[in-house]
Amino acid sequence: MSYEFLQILWFILIAVLWIGFFFLEGFDFGVGMLLPFLGKKDEERRAIINSIGSVWDGNEVWLLTAGGATFAAFPHWYATMFSGFYLALFLLLIGLIIRGVSFEYRSKDSAPAWRNRFDWMIAIGSFLAALLLGAAFANLARGVPIDGNKMFTGNLFTLLNPYGLLGGLTTVAIFLLHGANFLGLKLEGELRERVNAFAKKLWIGASVLYVALGVFTYVAGFWARGVVNPGIIPIAAVAVLLVAGYFINNKMEGWAFIMVALNIVLTQVTFFSMTFPNVMLSTTNPAYSLTIYNASSSQYTLTVMSIVALIFVPIVLAYQGWTYYMFRKRISTDKKTLVY
Repeated sequence: MSYEFLQILWFILIAVLWIGFFFLEGFDFGVGMLLPFLGKKDEERRAIINSIGSVWDGNEVWLLTAGGATFAAFPHWYATMFSGFYLALFLLLIGLIIRGVSFEYRSKDSAPAWRNRFDWMIAIGSFLAALLLGAAFANLARGVPIDGNKMFTGNLFTLLNPYGLLGGLTTVAIFLLHGANFLGLKLEGELRERVNAFAKKLWIGASVLYVALGVFTYVAGFWARGVVNPGIIPIAAVAVLLVAGYFINNKMEGWAFIMVALNIVLTQVTFFSMTFPNVMLSTTNPAYSLTIYNASSSQYTLTVMSIVALIFVPIVLAYQGWTYYMFRKRISTDKKTLVY
């Protein structure tokens, strides 16, 4: 395999890992954020947690794998992004730790105050992670200040610009909607009806923010690079989100979930298509941008990684698919069936 082919291949594989993470962890974060608002009683909150209890930690593996693959395949990309976004990534890690600890410790005490505290920690951790991820990807699409030594020259407040914040809030809204649709597939009874009613309101807010982000991206992104026609993929991303509203209003939960999932996938495809062959755009000077060619590892490293991925990735995917299949049944709020 040629060196250029391997560089393109690993850019695509890392994109697939991020797409998988946003798709799976998207509803995971959404469920976490919805927990204290949808669950009125402890049994309801326990049922909401149980809907992702068997998969949330597996979903986070996609993030670790994406980071590890970036480190191995594109070390200059990893070094610039993780050092430049250090504080933001540190806060992201804090959010993930808060979630993980809360899932494990919530049921250690039956006191309502104890459980309520950890429920809110799950929601806050999920919100913080979703907001920071959205803001980070928005800034990567927009471009960040990078000098000739491949060093990020901004700070945390550089990332908290209007476009970055809009990207973060839009991600939060889409994940909330994704989580509500997932809960509609997993829950039963009155709680299921409450979730479906909540999803209708979430769809309106998510659609408004997403369209605003799309317009902003088109004007500030595509036009700035001389690309007047962004292609069919971002248009399709907007279309499936709008179509999702029809299925949500008609309680067609499966199709609603699929449409929002498609929106997330198409959004990520749009992002990686916009940046290719760049991996980090420099607003200081386009010549300073990191590309798949000047940021990659050696041909030997990429070859070995490709062989390892060919062997182990199908095994991991099969195991995760089996996990979802085994825990596919709906969950009720009956105390006799709940697992604490």
